[in-house]
Amino acid sequence: MSEENVQGGAEQPQGPQFAVQRVYLKDASLETPNSPEVFTKPWQPEVGLDMNTQTQQLDENHYEVVLTLTVTVKNDDMTAFLIEIQQGGIFMIAGLEEAEFGHTVGAFCPNVLFPYAREAVDNLCTKASFPPLMLAPINFDALYAQKLQQMAAEAEGNAETAH
Repeated sequence: MSEENVQGGAEQPQGPQFAVQRVYLKDASLETPNSPEVFTKPWQPEVGLDMNTQTQQLDENHYEVVLTLTVTVKNDDMTAFLIEIQQGGIFMIAGLEEAEFGHTVGAFCPNVLFPYAREAVDNLCTKASFPPLMLAPINFDALYAQKLQQMAAEAEGNAETAH
């Protein structure tokens, strides 16, 4: 084998790289603060959903992204249950420009994690003997674009107040 071939085989692939390394349930909690009273009322739930994502760099090319869903369901102005899920993932991300990287961890990774978090919410809900709760799909791309617009408007507002 020639020296040229050995060196060529050791080169790292060029260009953008992305891989899901692991998806895991980082934390889960269920509260039914008004049971058993809540089970005696007709079921007409009001569902509230709060979402958040956090990103942490683990090493040069590996990142943990955690999608947190907090679901609060009220029935007749009484909290029926509260579920909080932290769905985590480890992603290998390399070779992306700053804007591409932001979109990847801010929209693409949460899109990967959401079905797992959605299933965990549904499982906890049914284990608490409530009817299944399948959360509607979420457009993380639109949420990320909205966040960028909001940040740009805030930056513009701060620039105007500085003058």
